[in-house]
Amino acid sequence: MTNSYNLKIMRLLLFAFITLFSFFSIHAQHQPWQGKFEPIDNLISPPNIYRTASGAPGKVYWQQRADYKIKVTLNEIDNTMSGEETITYFNNSPDDLSYVWLQLEQNVNKKGNEDFGSVNNSMKDSMTTRQIQFLTRTIDFPAGYSIKHVKDTNEYNLKTMVNNTMMKVKLNTILKSGSSTTLSIAWSYPITDRSLFLLSREGYEYFPEDDNTVYLIAHWFPRMAVYNDTEGWQNQQFQKLGEFALEFGDYDVEITVPEDHIVASTGELQNSETVLTKTQRKRMDAARKSFDKPVMIITKAEAEANEKQKSTKQKTWKFKAKNVRDFAFASSRKFMWDAQAVKLPTNTVMAMSLYPKEGLPVWQEESTKSIMHALEVYSEATFDYPYPVCISVNTSNIGMEFPMISFNGGRPINGKISHAAKQGMIGTIIHEVGHNWFPMIVSSDERKWMWMDEGLNTFLHQRTVAERYPEFNSVTPKSIVPFMSGDKNILRPVMTTSDNELFNQFGANFYIKPTVGLQMLRNSIIGKELFDEAFKEYANRWKYKHPNPADLFRTLEDATATDLDWFYRGWFFTTDHVDMELTNVKWFKVFEENSNIEDQNKSSKRKIVANQKNVESQEKDFSNGPEVITMTSTPDAAYGQFLSRLDESEIRKQLSGKNIYEVTIKNIGGLVMPVTIAWVFADGSTEIDTLPAEIWRRNEYEIQQTFIKDKEVSKVNLDPNFEFADTDMKNNSFPKIESKSEFDKFKDSNR
Repeated sequence: MTNSYNLKIMRLLLFAFITLFSFFSIHAQHQPWQGKFEPIDNLISPPNIYRTASGAPGKVYWQQRADYKIKVTLNEIDNTMSGEETITYFNNSPDDLSYVWLQLEQNVNKKGNEDFGSVNNSMKDSMTTRQIQFLTRTIDFPAGYSIKHVKDTNEYNLKTMVNNTMMKVKLNTILKSGSSTTLSIAWSYPITDRSLFLLSREGYEYFPEDDNTVYLIAHWFPRMAVYNDTEGWQNQQFQKLGEFALEFGDYDVEITVPEDHIVASTGELQNSETVLTKTQRKRMDAARKSFDKPVMIITKAEAEANEKQKSTKQKTWKFKAKNVRDFAFASSRKFMWDAQAVKLPTNTVMAMSLYPKEGLPVWQEESTKSIMHALEVYSEATFDYPYPVCISVNTSNIGMEFPMISFNGGRPINGKISHAAKQGMIGTIIHEVGHNWFPMIVSSDERKWMWMDEGLNTFLHQRTVAERYPEFNSVTPKSIVPFMSGDKNILRPVMTTSDNELFNQFGANFYIKPTVGLQMLRNSIIGKELFDEAFKEYANRWKYKHPNPADLFRTLEDATATDLDWFYRGWFFTTDHVDMELTNVKWFKVFEENSNIEDQNKSSKRKIVANQKNVESQEKDFSNGPEVITMTSTPDAAYGQFLSRLDESEIRKQLSGKNIYEVTIKNIGGLVMPVTIAWVFADGSTEIDTLPAEIWRRNEYEIQQTFIKDKEVSKVNLDPNFEFADTDMKNNSFPKIESKSEFDKFKDSNR
């Protein structure tokens, strides 16, 4: 009896298995499996004692530190900088170091160096003189550092070796783990004429009308390169596109300039009583109490008067900055200056703008206001801006960020500016102020992963624009469609190191694509509340530290309990795009014995016709009515060992009169995404269903899903709100949207 019973059970189980296998085999994919939902562990750095599997810094996480004392002189007569600096370098690593590396970014402008000019290295039959200059450097310009000496604590000379934009300093004694050393360096360099170089982030701008100059001084002193647990010494040369990897430290800087210059700088001014007039100091005191509008520290009339005299005397401005990774300043006698206090929950910040008269009126109207909006939105999204000042300086052609100060383009022409140009100016200011968070505090390696600072910053920059300037255009998933529809032979994934991207697409790939990806996660995949908590968690875990891509990826998963590897794999590591095709929608009704005889006959005919068709056939619309299906009773054998039985009459009752729709969707573009389906009913009402991306787990190429609707459907659309950057919306509808032939378009255009 036992053997007979076991045999019976085995047969029942086998029957159930065959039934299930038959059902699932219908949906099996017939193309190669690509593992789109597999973990990305083999694509990112493994966790270790320094960086945990949760995405947080480990208990023994370490990073180096460098404090600077600098005295520098700006010579306006020959446009040179000369200075002396003392670097106190702290070796917090577990390693002993026999040498250190410093960055010498000014060397990038040396003729014959690894130059960024090669980005546009082809001649054309018609070129502007400026294009020719970028390409051939016809007007040569002295550039690069002259290093006078490098000495140790005991004033002994240290041996150095310069490799393009990097300088190796061999130490006289081993720098032990946990100890520090001091380097003294004297140097000078000619300041770059920004108009002569492509992508010039710093230098001087000359104003011939009044024979004056605005100096934007950045990348101006030899700086310690990063030494970390990931790659040891950062060893990628500066080639102008990939920016910087820098250590945090305290700065004590004395800047000597012509007496009539005004200096805006990283840090807090230490000697206002000697460099500002009594009137300017009184105005600054008023600005510290003004939370609703800026106070003019230097007016237009005062700036214009200052332009007309060139002092031969000098004045020294003293600044201190704590826990920053860089230091920059601007200097000119042309500057107007306004300031306003911005109250944050834990800090009050002085927002300030400096601009020549050429920036009027829009800079006086909008710059400081833009700073305020950025400070408020970014602080809410991450952590309060921690520094005492935030400065925007007007310049031409660029937007460039540094701790507490940014150089921002955007100027009116004859006092007038178009709406689009004004948008660009305000957007630039918000963006560059936002860089104070990424990467100036959440200090990723820009030279390696540009997208980690530009993408995350652009995400919050666009959020600021959308919230505070709703009349302006802002980035949405639609923005990335032209790029992702591009030629796959030249497209690169987001996870491409900075200098290896093509110049004409790094903006789309490193700024816009990560922004759209984060928007998708926030708005459509994770949800705003949970995503915002996770993003804030990442920012706070890694402020004043050096995160890598893996730390971001892991933190977002850790703080949301969401498996996002499928998203990271597709969006960051491939050039796949989103193109979902609504291949077919089939309409069914359950056959009912007691239905109207005439309707039943019609339904029966529809069923017969359907049965005669090829199973792969597709309807063009819903005009043929529903296909009728017969619902039979479930045989006992199908229940296996279950003793309970379904209430079949209740199931029939629940389905009575209902409309069943089977939707077939193909993944044409290769990138898996959630599926949003909009139903338009015959009575004009609408409804939306959302399927998670995991619907593609078992078949990465095609899915089928069944829905029950009370009302008859007249139209079905995919991604109705354009949440997922679908590159071809023409195949997202049923009934199909008939596109006109080229001949028909030609006929229409000639009517």
